[in-house]
Amino acid sequence: MKIMLVAGEASGDLHGSRLIEALRRRDAGCEIRFIGGDLMAKAAGCAPALHYENLNVMGFSEVLRNLGKIFRNLRMAKDMIREFMPDVLILVDFPGFNLKLAKFASRQGIRVDYYISPKIWAWKEWRLKSIRLYVTHLYSILPFETDYYKKRGYDRITYVGNPSVEEIDYMLGHIVPLRHFRERQGITDERPMIALVPGSRRGEIRNNLPLMIEAAKRYPEFQYVVAAAPSIPEKFYREIAQDPGLQVAFGATPTLVKYSRAALVTSGTATLETALVGTPQVVCYRANGKKISYKIMEKLLKVKYVSLPNLIVGNSIVPELLVHRCTPAQICRELTPLLQPSPKRDWQINGYRLMRRKLGTSIAPEYAAELILEK
Repeated sequence: MKIMLVAGEASGDLHGSRLIEALRRRDAGCEIRFIGGDLMAKAAGCAPALHYENLNVMGFSEVLRNLGKIFRNLRMAKDMIREFMPDVLILVDFPGFNLKLAKFASRQGIRVDYYISPKIWAWKEWRLKSIRLYVTHLYSILPFETDYYKKRGYDRITYVGNPSVEEIDYMLGHIVPLRHFRERQGITDERPMIALVPGSRRGEIRNNLPLMIEAAKRYPEFQYVVAAAPSIPEKFYREIAQDPGLQVAFGATPTLVKYSRAALVTSGTATLETALVGTPQVVCYRANGKKISYKIMEKLLKVKYVSLPNLIVGNSIVPELLVHRCTPAQICRELTPLLQPSPKRDWQINGYRLMRRKLGTSIAPEYAAELILEK
């Protein structure tokens, strides 16, 4: 079977790599081509035709500045589809780019499967039209998505489980002792830790990390450690932080979070992973920090919450500080009770247990691979 996958960011590279491994276990002779990152390259045994670092453009102004690059990447991806002519094109999230490829591939008579649904239930609901027209089947990793799509007339969707469940369980089963973690990361300070998880994109880090550091500095009995994204160099964090003693942990985000008393986390998949680890968190999303932007976002968003733990449970189990509400003072107001035994800390931990039950026990990449290969 000829399979092509497209992932456009770090989380997609991780999930895509696990899916490739599962596909290979079931069909060792399948021929795989992909656009993605280093993890997918390791799983596939070959380099990506295009690395996701060349695809990832965030924000309206950045998109405008990079239109030529975006169009070139699209042409390259379409040429790859036309030349390889896969039996199935598997798209991993990243809808702005991937839905254009879905349209192109579908018109070539190629089956298009989507692994990890675009978050159209949050915003840009108009993308549902493209999904109806061009996506043969959608494999969801969030349990509430199946009802959302089916109520809107799209029933070619299957909840396959959430890949983060297996990934975090594996990590927790192989976690190094705290002493070894500190040694590997060069952390000599023995104070308890607050984990700072400012996102995987440079824009997110610029907006959120300085606020996280300013808030964390108000707790001198704790040290703060930044969870570094795999594609961002240490120099970038130090330039943004302007903190010569900044402690940055590489390749160990879940371990850092596990050994931290609490975490400040930029909204995204990391909020779910932090909840699965079991560490209390405050969700921070500064964006451009303008009140008018918050009002616009309120109008655009179709959901009550933005963080995955709250969306999955359907209740506010973690505090969400968005745009202008994300200030050091407000972060501290939410963080303080989480650093000590308190009803708020207990509320989060109990909410995490409920979230875990709702996610179920299916191993997402294995189930998805099984369904993809049997069609």
